[in-house]
Amino acid sequence: MTIEIIIQIILLGIALSMDAFAVSVTDGLTYTDINKKKSFFIAGVFGVMQALMPLIGFCLVEAVSIIVGESGGATAGKIMADVVTWIAFALLLFIGGKMLIEGMKDLKKQEEEKEPKKFSVKEVLYFGIATAIDALGTGVALHSGLSSTNTIWLHVSIIMVITFCISLVGLFLGNKIERLFKGKFEITAIIGGCILIGLAIWIVVSHYTGI
Repeated sequence: MTIEIIIQIILLGIALSMDAFAVSVTDGLTYTDINKKKSFFIAGVFGVMQALMPLIGFCLVEAVSIIVGESGGATAGKIMADVVTWIAFALLLFIGGKMLIEGMKDLKKQEEEKEPKKFSVKEVLYFGIATAIDALGTGVALHSGLSSTNTIWLHVSIIMVITFCISLVGLFLGNKIERLFKGKFEITAIIGGCILIGLAIWIVVSHYTGI
């Protein structure tokens, strides 16, 4: 394993963490009861998921390659990358659309009827899966030459740490922006929903264009 490969893994980790960063900003915007413990939990979930998915992808391709050969593993990897891209798109579109609709409904309510959005473990787990599931396809790229069975654990650990740190930055920024709205929960929900919908579209576009 060379320093060039480590640099490539670090750059890959930064690229993969951008999805988590966008959703972290959304969480910081919309959760009104964020504290240090919850921030570390959110960042931890995103980091673990962003490392787990490439590991699973790598292991699946490795298993298929052993059973049917390298060409079969490459074909299976391509199919898997296409499928998980659309799953990520559907999950983020659903969550973002729901958030956007709820925010627009709250615009019409009287001030006393509006309720701030509270931290939700279940929703954070949904976000973690939605932002990381397309990284299953990254496991294919890692299997193609960057990683081996001896180095894959180190590589996904690097990705996890990078995602964790960048997610914390996103939460901090989102929370600072939320304070600017001074209790305008519906506005932050609309912004958050738009971010998630935009991210869903971006995942599909980037997958098929290679951007």
